[in-house]
Amino acid sequence: MPERHEPTLADVAKLAGVSLTTVSRVLNNRGYLSQRTREAVAEAIAELGYRPNQLARALHGKSTQTVGLIVPSTALPFFGELAVGVENSLAEHGYRVLICSSMGNVDREKQYLDLLLSNRVDGIITGAHNENIAEYANVRMPLVSIDREISPSVPNIRCDNLAGGRLATQRLLDAGARRPALLTSSSGPRNLREAGYREVLEATGLPPVVLTVPFHTPDALREQLVFAGLDSVADQVDAVFATDDLTAATVLEWARRRGLLVPEQLKVIGFDGTTALRRALPGLTTVCQPIAELADRAVDALVEQIAARQAGTTAPALADCVLPVELAVGRTA
Repeated sequence: MPERHEPTLADVAKLAGVSLTTVSRVLNNRGYLSQRTREAVAEAIAELGYRPNQLARALHGKSTQTVGLIVPSTALPFFGELAVGVENSLAEHGYRVLICSSMGNVDREKQYLDLLLSNRVDGIITGAHNENIAEYANVRMPLVSIDREISPSVPNIRCDNLAGGRLATQRLLDAGARRPALLTSSSGPRNLREAGYREVLEATGLPPVVLTVPFHTPDALREQLVFAGLDSVADQVDAVFATDDLTAATVLEWARRRGLLVPEQLKVIGFDGTTALRRALPGLTTVCQPIAELADRAVDALVEQIAARQAGTTAPALADCVLPVELAVGRTA
């Protein structure tokens, strides 16, 4: 049996009975071509299963109509829903997406970044949570971040985390809490949800209680660390603001195992409001991010940069985009 090979442009030209130049003009929609010629080339492409070499197109300065998306993991509800939103929004603009999951590994994110740059994607959207990756400073193509500050020149699309932190904390106080704790992935000035929590407590004279479990903690260890942290302050707090819904779900499980009634003895509020978590925990009170709009705005900002680059003009400086959040009141706070 003869060895099969990937069909080439020359194979298409031979089967269609036209020149290589004509096939190239059909693929790039350039110059006058008769309908008969177009149909002959299209039929040859379909019969052979020919696929244009996107890398070769990129090397010739042509668009690959492909965008890279880097996220921590699509297994996480927020990033899974965000990836779907980005993919759908890109499709409306005629682009496909290559989704890369960094899994919290800095080296892996660098490798994916190099892969996307090497394959000459038209642009990159990044929402991974690894910090201090200097390689982004060398990216010379359209780039947008989601909920992640890379540099002042890279537009950052995010929800109003500061307002969300205030909203969650005030809800706990309005529900009767007097000793609310914050459970988050990292504490510091860049954590705007924490900043909102601290602002509300400072205004009421209440002391903050901040617990941290790193974002990239393995699942097998995460519950243990959350439980240990809550056990250490169990006699000091009567409410928990978890800065993501998965962590809020773990807090609810801790309360169940400790025999605490929610919301009577412990009030709990989360953050994100993904479809998956709201279906699994319909009673969870949470701050909802506008995930679909985050995806749309990120894609719009990227496509604007791509269009300017293809036109040979300088893209206008794009400001960060901060979208409002909403409180979904459930039975936990």
